[in-house]
Amino acid sequence: MAEHTESSTVVDAPAPAVLEVISDLPAYPQWANGVKSVEVLTNDGHGRPARARFVVDSGPIKDTYVLDYTWDTAADGTGQVEWTLVEAKVVKRLDGAYRLEKVGQGTEVTYRLTVDVNLPMLGMLKRKAERVIVDTALKELTKRVQG
Repeated sequence: MAEHTESSTVVDAPAPAVLEVISDLPAYPQWANGVKSVEVLTNDGHGRPARARFVVDSGPIKDTYVLDYTWDTAADGTGQVEWTLVEAKVVKRLDGAYRLEKVGQGTEVTYRLTVDVNLPMLGMLKRKAERVIVDTALKELTKRVQG
């Protein structure tokens, strides 16, 4: 099993509101650091993104990649969405997940991420880069959901 980075935060909003922001991939450039554009290529049977193309420019990483999504969420918005890398130029692995659980009046969001790139980089630096990506994503998601 490959190493991954995982972190959690509690968002002061119900799970459906958090899930709505997570599933609105075309809006990511408005709030997700480094994401320049997102095009949903296919949807699943419930109208959620199944495959999407991302264009990112995040410091040393400039890439266009395609992700496949799997949604395992309940009607109350809790559950998990996972993604796996299909194709890319610089990134050679980009697997992750958001898990949403109800906590009081809010939602605990856990973000898990495994990234590998086609650039020489020590494992320790890869984990640090993952940590920055995960922590930044959770902060930006929280800000977007809570307004």
